[in-house]
Amino acid sequence: MAKYFDINEQGCSIRCKLYCTDPRAVRRVIVFCHGFGGHKDNHAAETFAERAVAKRKGTAVVVFDWPCHGDDARKNLLLEDCDTYLTTVIDYVRRRFGTDELYAYGTSFGGYLLLKYLADHGNPFRKVALRCPAIDMLTTLMGVIATDEDKALLDSGKPVLVGFDRKVKIGPHFIEAVREADIRTYEYYDFADDILIIHGTADEVVPMRDSVQFADDNVIEFVPIEGADHRFRDPKKMDAAIALIIKFFGL
Repeated sequence: MAKYFDINEQGCSIRCKLYCTDPRAVRRVIVFCHGFGGHKDNHAAETFAERAVAKRKGTAVVVFDWPCHGDDARKNLLLEDCDTYLTTVIDYVRRRFGTDELYAYGTSFGGYLLLKYLADHGNPFRKVALRCPAIDMLTTLMGVIATDEDKALLDSGKPVLVGFDRKVKIGPHFIEAVREADIRTYEYYDFADDILIIHGTADEVVPMRDSVQFADDNVIEFVPIEGADHRFRDPKKMDAAIALIIKFFGL
């Protein structure tokens, strides 16, 4: 059901994982964007993919490693490389499976990057689901992920290693790029009907109030999950989120 493959285009070597029952019969593709310090083999992606593909003939889920994440070979994280990776994955799955029926699911940092992509390029997806998106990515980085020592090194112009499953090297250039790419300054009215935001009320990494405010500002559907933390480690709460997303996608 799961198969690894690489996309070697645009000067990139993007490590991907495909979930589907039959690669020759794919009619729709869900692009899954993991969070900061995560990877394509994360449990949340696997759980979602198994549910989305089972009993839904023609559905595939593609998960990929962001630059400097998982098995990716890059050493320094750059925001522009993230955009290149997502653009390349979208173009590739369109060509490989011959379909424009694309959906997207992003968590945390992946949700932030999806929203940035929509603002920069428009919306190629029929539906976009975001779970605990890092709306204020700069504050998430500097206020939660980075330590005081990390911040001091960044202020002095030096790179640091931060993250969760894998430490990611970021430097002042990345921080400044995130500062400039504040998705709260963009308007998403044109895409609002096609976006769903889900957030746990007990999120310890990304404040739920950020998602509430962002959804309200852009008239986007918002659903809180009572008691869920950032990673939705409670299986029942994860099941609830997955059911909402699959229903929203109309699969």
